[in-house]
Amino acid sequence: MKNLKYHLSILAAFLVIFLGCSNDSENQEEEVATTYDITSILSKFDGTGLSYAIIGNNVVFTTPDLPNHTSPYWPQGNPLKSDYTGTNPQFNQNPNEIEEQNIVMTIPLKPSEATTHEATRLGPIGVSRNGVVFFNQYAGPDLPLTTEINSFDQYLGHPTGRGIYHYHIEPTYLTDLFGENAFLGLLADGFPVYGPIENNVRVTNSDLDEYHGHISATADFPSGIYHYHITPEDPYINGNGYFGTPGNISQ
Repeated sequence: MKNLKYHLSILAAFLVIFLGCSNDSENQEEEVATTYDITSILSKFDGTGLSYAIIGNNVVFTTPDLPNHTSPYWPQGNPLKSDYTGTNPQFNQNPNEIEEQNIVMTIPLKPSEATTHEATRLGPIGVSRNGVVFFNQYAGPDLPLTTEINSFDQYLGHPTGRGIYHYHIEPTYLTDLFGENAFLGLLADGFPVYGPIENNVRVTNSDLDEYHGHISATADFPSGIYHYHITPEDPYINGNGYFGTPGNISQ
């Protein structure tokens, strides 16, 4: 009897350890974030002076940040300089001009959701497929775009005081060219940015999470991927921080 009790106690201890380890393993598997691969989308990038190279697990973009479309912000003598041809009756051109930059952006090729979601910063937060950088929803520290929107050119971009041309909102040159449901670029965390239409339906902020994105299939990722959508309401491109972990940006 003593031997039976001893063997039963050993068996019970083994089961506790085994089941505990099994549960830990399952919990660990549940905590592993889904990882995607954006390599297939890179061929869509094509802009003036834009280049990229795959280095390890990252893609490194180098862009002079020169739009391939007309704008009143081009310096005199540039063949792309034009008068404002947009539809905003309150357009008010700022005093800046487009200047060539040297922006280098290191972006993860296999993005996944971050454990801690980092806030977007002022300045470049991503790169569009024509090499122009994306900015977030602020005109300055915690300043909305309310007034600054009136300085956006016919393709809804404008330059900073340092000549950095950028899009805060929908880059209509790209959506006119590729469609409102098209892939428009990447944010620095590696997740793609799409236009304001998905499955023939206009996307609203209420369709998206706090980072201004969601997971669904796209034409480029039929198995599904987390992606951001540009909408006409604040925060336009990105919400309360990056969904993934952003790479390095230098300028």
